[in-house]
Amino acid sequence: MSLTRINATAATLTKNRTEDSIVSLSGMCTTCVDGCIGMCEIGKSAYRGSETLYPQPFGIITTACQKNFPVDYSHFTVMSGVVGAKGIEADSDKAIFANVNLEVKIGHDKGIKFCYPWIIPGIGSTNIAKNNWEGIAVGSALSGTGLTIGENVVGMDTDAIIKNGRVIDTVDLKNRIKLYKDYQTDGYGTVIVQANVEDTRLGVHEYAIEKLGVEMVEMKWGQGAKNIGGEVKIKDLKRAQEQYKRGYIVIPNPTNPEVIRSYEKGVFTEFERHSRMGMVTEEGFARRVEQLRKAGAKYIALKTGAYSPATLALSLKLCSRYKVDYLTVDGAGGGTGMSPWRMMNEWGIPPVELHSLTYQYAKRLAGKGHYVPAIAFAGGFILEDQIFKGLALGAPFVKLIGMARGPIAAAMVGKTIGNSVKAHQIPVYVERFGSTIDEIFITSDSLREKLGNDEFDKLPAGAIGLYTYYERLAKGLRQLMCGARIFGTEHFSRRCISSLTKECAEISRIPYIMEYEKEEAEKILNSE
Repeated sequence: MSLTRINATAATLTKNRTEDSIVSLSGMCTTCVDGCIGMCEIGKSAYRGSETLYPQPFGIITTACQKNFPVDYSHFTVMSGVVGAKGIEADSDKAIFANVNLEVKIGHDKGIKFCYPWIIPGIGSTNIAKNNWEGIAVGSALSGTGLTIGENVVGMDTDAIIKNGRVIDTVDLKNRIKLYKDYQTDGYGTVIVQANVEDTRLGVHEYAIEKLGVEMVEMKWGQGAKNIGGEVKIKDLKRAQEQYKRGYIVIPNPTNPEVIRSYEKGVFTEFERHSRMGMVTEEGFARRVEQLRKAGAKYIALKTGAYSPATLALSLKLCSRYKVDYLTVDGAGGGTGMSPWRMMNEWGIPPVELHSLTYQYAKRLAGKGHYVPAIAFAGGFILEDQIFKGLALGAPFVKLIGMARGPIAAAMVGKTIGNSVKAHQIPVYVERFGSTIDEIFITSDSLREKLGNDEFDKLPAGAIGLYTYYERLAKGLRQLMCGARIFGTEHFSRRCISSLTKECAEISRIPYIMEYEKEEAEKILNSE
């Protein structure tokens, strides 16, 4: 099994001197030579220290681990047959992929409806999120899907008004919500506001509910990228000092005179801003749920990460006991900000293992007659086959697939193409499709018809990119579902997939391909 190359990676802008001769155990060059300038992680750490902990260049990248996990979603295969159809009449003229219904409804009253069974599960204060928010928000709204505003957005807003430790007004959060709501159509989709320890202290949820009309809020225990709080880098001294005054952990201390002198001399150029880890108790969880309901939250969600099985069980149990509407379970290995690189690779339960445990725990709760919230799986999903497999693995409890890096990438590409069209400098790879927005983006005609020419011309190109990516996912998912003869998301079951390896079958409890439908096949063969 090939695991992470542990001493050099493009993520930290490092490489081995002898790239074809590397010690597999350590990742060091076979011959480490006196005189080397230090291109590997050891070498770069010798002069840049803790900077080498994080993926680079910060602010313009999303990252995910390079580790090859023992089992992943490619170890499942989609199953289908030739008999019947679920969710539609078994008629060859009606059971066509265009008629597959991808709509999903969640919430205690099924009051939140999505056009497609996926959601962006939380992108917050990082530059990569903020710089692409226009495309992400508008594209998500146009597609009728959910979008979660992640942690620390208010705390990082230099224009936010905070009095006595509580937020009174914001610019960034208001703008992010407004962008989504301005393009929301027919009540599909929703914008969710997430909160961590600092956000909760600032009263972000109460502000979002009471002042901005947000219906769904999300408590955050963690994510799959890291087991510590969120972090960003700050290049400006005054901004770092502002973050320190707002209660964040800032390293090094930007109010220390020695640190200030070192910064001004150029010894270092970036401060690290870190969030605190939450300390979960059932009493605190129950109290917070009650506070949010009293504040007017119509729907409440929880996001947890790739923690231990006991933590996963606790998240499901508390969501069940206190009737939380929706739970996101995020497997190890992903990230949209600057999660420590080694942590991203070497911490937590990988997606297939974590998601399999989630199904098993949810099934036990349901078997006892307990309430089970709608569940979203997250952790490395980007294309329709993975979405299909995730929905099948967790059926009937899993209603949504969480994706962040794929949508961000689509929005970034759309934005880049839009800028190249404006500059009349279209790359050759793209120019073969045309030289205008209408020619390059294949969904332009349908969007023009949907919005009208004036509104279409106002769209950010990043939004068109995300919308077009989502349309591809929807069509691809419909084709897979049609082939599996299921014509609505409520008809997903674990029988829709099988395991390609015995190890995958043991972990997931999805039948090994050579055991799949073995009894049914025997009955057919033994019949007269």
